[in-house]
Amino acid sequence: MDLECGKSFETSKKGSWKKALLFAYQSLGVVYGDLSTSPLYVYKSTFAEDIQHSDTNEEIYGVLSFVFWTLTLVPLFKYVFVVLRADDNGEGGTFALYSLICRHAKVSLLPNRQVADEAVSTYKLEHPPEKKRSSRVKIYLEKHKVLHTALLILVLLGTCMVIGDGVLTPAISVFSAVSGLELSMSKEHHQYAVIPITCFILVCLFALQHYGTHRVGFFFAPIVLTWLLCISALGLYNMIHWNPYVYKALSPYYMFKFLKKTRKGGWMSLGGILLCITGSEAMFADLGHFSYAAIQTAFTFLVYPALILAYMGQAAYLSQHHHTSNHISFYVSVPESVRWPVLVIAILASVVGSQAIISGTFSIINQSQSLGCFPRVKVIHTSDKIHGQIYIPEINWVLMILCIAVTIGFRDTKHMGNASGLAVMTVMLVTTCLTSLVIILCWQKPPAVALLFLLFFGSIELLYFSASLTKFTEGAWLPIMLALFLMTVMFVWHYATIKKYEFDLHNKVSLEWLLALGPSLGIARVPGIGLVFTDLTSGIPANFSRFVTNLPAYHRILVFVCVKSVPVPFVPPAERYLVGRVGPATHRSYRCIVRYGYRDVHQDVDSFESELIARLADFIRYDWHRSQHASPYAEDDASHSNDSSSGCRLAVIGTVAFSGTPAYETEGSIQPESVSVGFPTVQSVTDIIEMEAVDTGAVQRRVRFAIDDDESESDVRTEMEVQLEEELRDLVAAQEAGTAFILGHSHVEAKQGSCVLKRLAINFGYNFLRRNCRGPDVALKVPSVSLLEVGMVYVV
Repeated sequence: MDLECGKSFETSKKGSWKKALLFAYQSLGVVYGDLSTSPLYVYKSTFAEDIQHSDTNEEIYGVLSFVFWTLTLVPLFKYVFVVLRADDNGEGGTFALYSLICRHAKVSLLPNRQVADEAVSTYKLEHPPEKKRSSRVKIYLEKHKVLHTALLILVLLGTCMVIGDGVLTPAISVFSAVSGLELSMSKEHHQYAVIPITCFILVCLFALQHYGTHRVGFFFAPIVLTWLLCISALGLYNMIHWNPYVYKALSPYYMFKFLKKTRKGGWMSLGGILLCITGSEAMFADLGHFSYAAIQTAFTFLVYPALILAYMGQAAYLSQHHHTSNHISFYVSVPESVRWPVLVIAILASVVGSQAIISGTFSIINQSQSLGCFPRVKVIHTSDKIHGQIYIPEINWVLMILCIAVTIGFRDTKHMGNASGLAVMTVMLVTTCLTSLVIILCWQKPPAVALLFLLFFGSIELLYFSASLTKFTEGAWLPIMLALFLMTVMFVWHYATIKKYEFDLHNKVSLEWLLALGPSLGIARVPGIGLVFTDLTSGIPANFSRFVTNLPAYHRILVFVCVKSVPVPFVPPAERYLVGRVGPATHRSYRCIVRYGYRDVHQDVDSFESELIARLADFIRYDWHRSQHASPYAEDDASHSNDSSSGCRLAVIGTVAFSGTPAYETEGSIQPESVSVGFPTVQSVTDIIEMEAVDTGAVQRRVRFAIDDDESESDVRTEMEVQLEEELRDLVAAQEAGTAFILGHSHVEAKQGSCVLKRLAINFGYNFLRRNCRGPDVALKVPSVSLLEVGMVYVV
């Protein structure tokens, strides 16, 4: 037996290593395309203007030393060994860090939070919060509301710079690769060939985006692997052939010697050196597609050594060729006999690197949209099997136009490199700041550890950032202008979204008003199901009261639907639907809260409608079953109605079959494990008291588990069972009669007396964005014949 156990353990260990190596291989094409093509333009950008290559070789050795230590400290030490561990359920990126911080401290500005969200299995905390002791940093952050806004602005800044990088990286990567033609063509021909060829490749790249990465993804890893092996071989060849002692330049001594000689020019040239780490953020951003072990293995054992060999090889060649000081580029160090094959591989690798950053831009815009920080755009999921493969048409064509404009406008690597370097370094600074907060709030390490991390890596990145800022007039202005524009759009949209929610919250009507509606007031119930969409998780929204005022009738089955985002990457399908009653059972009114994570795929309207009705049927069965077993005595319909009329009891309705027994209650924290109840297609059923949006005190949660009694008297038809069947029949009849989607068509205005800035942001900015982006009906793909829009004016 022990022998068998040992063998199975050995097999599983071997299998896990095989899987990790396979993931590491696949990650080459998705994660490392941008980082691996950086040798194409680093030396060329560094020696473009600020410093000159001299006979003493002090400049080239100093640059090599800087490149080596920058690659070692930032991608290897910072990202691989620290930042990659700050994942959010396996997801990485700026929003993953923000999500982690928001779950461990009350700093989120997202509306409609509920205690029920904390019961989601992916809403796990690194360390359960302790009531007695709490970090001073956490208390300070939660106390000052201005810091909540500052944190959001920091996250939006990082997001905008990632989008800016999505414009600049394809342009500089493809342009640098195509520039290899200059060694095979005359200057006159080269001048008129490189720009058109680069633009043609960029147009083809963006035109193929709608097919999705997965369709050509199996080509990506071999291309990047071939490229890495190619630059490694070239590096080794150049070192052996031209300067075997170039490895001595890896000493930090050469950095100080370089700065001592070049002074201000050397400091300004750091704006070119920092390009050696472009693409490092992709290791963290694409963590969700692969595992930590895969990305760590691929970088440590293949990408990092290949890049170091490539840079050392170029330095070895340049140390013996001082006549090329006015023409430093990657291709001068490539032997003429293999120059054309290397050019082809370089162009393919640059396309792969560009593809990775474009996909990342789509992903981060989708996350921003999910968290209410970006206007609604059309999101197409290009793969049913690979999660996260999306395509956004509007963003795709805007990126293409901007990429071509950058290529034609700048026309050289220097200006593109200055712009790209500033964008990359800003994203890294944001990641460093957010990771420092994660170290304190999530990992619960002493503030001194977080401060040490911030000072060490922050000082390195600030050094490079300051050098990039000096290039403001030489290209670095572009990412700043682009980020300011995008941040304005995102902040205005988020601000107006919050104000609209607050308006809805203060203008919601009472449950008594809904229950009073009836024939005595001239209001009729018509056949069918009415789905009233709202951002509120409790209460009756004002748009429904306006609807009934203008059209004195509403549907026999009424469902208040709230589609909301939770600060987690994914919500398991079995925990997505929170369903409850609004009023007594006889009123046939319900509330359904549909929860999505910031990386979840939103359902189309057909599957959403059918699944929503199926979850309603499951809830109805569960609710009557619970009421039947809640009291061992004959509980009549009146007591059941009183029990359900509060509108505050919601149940998590899942999708896996189970069976039931008598009910019992328990107090305490809600566990993510499945709960069994006696009806099919229900997995996890939990009663939860809703949390008011303004409530800051402790909220008691009550969990009720229902378990079947195998010896229950199933043959006795009680009054409750009759009522259960009647309610289910009403639901089926209403479904056959048709479903209407009731959505608000809003116009937002600033209050009288508001400042000029607020009036501009709301009256012009937000309303312009609302009119020109996709409406909620288009986002939900609601058919026009089923749509009922209610005009609403929001004065905020």
